[in-house]
Amino acid sequence: MLLEKPTTRRKFLLGSLLALPLSELVFKGITAAQAAEMAAPELADYKPIFFSADEWQFILAATDRLIPAGGKGKAPGALETNVPIFIDQQLHSEAFGSEIYMQGPFNTQAPATMGYQIPFRPQQMYQTGIRLINQWSQNTHQKAFHALTLEEKDAVLTQVNKNEIDFAALGEADLKPAHFFSQLLSDTKHGYLADPMYGGNKGMKAWIAIGFPGARASFTEWVKQHNVPYPLGPVSVKGERA
Repeated sequence: MLLEKPTTRRKFLLGSLLALPLSELVFKGITAAQAAEMAAPELADYKPIFFSADEWQFILAATDRLIPAGGKGKAPGALETNVPIFIDQQLHSEAFGSEIYMQGPFNTQAPATMGYQIPFRPQQMYQTGIRLINQWSQNTHQKAFHALTLEEKDAVLTQVNKNEIDFAALGEADLKPAHFFSQLLSDTKHGYLADPMYGGNKGMKAWIAIGFPGARASFTEWVKQHNVPYPLGPVSVKGERA
């Protein structure tokens, strides 16, 4: 398991903290953003509403390698910011991908200029892509993707991105590995950088790491000041301040 953390006192604290007005929170030395972070689900305790147990293990492992924690600024990674929860909740919504025209015919060999040519909505793409990668991993490494070493995970994701794993040989000719990788990478980025109200970017940690002001009403005077750190912390759409 990637996540093995003891259960915190979050639920107990929330009952008393979230009922308090902002002035009371400040008096107690807690910002609205900190209270909101406490309100966000703990990834170790979260029960996925779209993914199966095996699919969830893949998502945890894959997003952890796409945006790992660390770096020069010791930035939070996908797991620290609840990116898997964002993806799970997005896919659970029937509206996600509903705008995609699915009547066909589809030409999966067509260039990108021809638009979306995949006979799958994002939900089906995830389920199919995860199943095929786990199948390939079992055939090649005798273990599921999430059980691989970090180096092996990186190598597999690189192969997926470069279409070096043959999905057609595994029984699915209509989905290219790179198509699935592109969807996964895009959703991982969105979950990392989106407003916390959508389930990811827990505590606005990603915004803090990159110096993004969030939904502040006015910072136009800073737009042309390149390479100058913005002096104020981010603000969420709900008005939470970090």
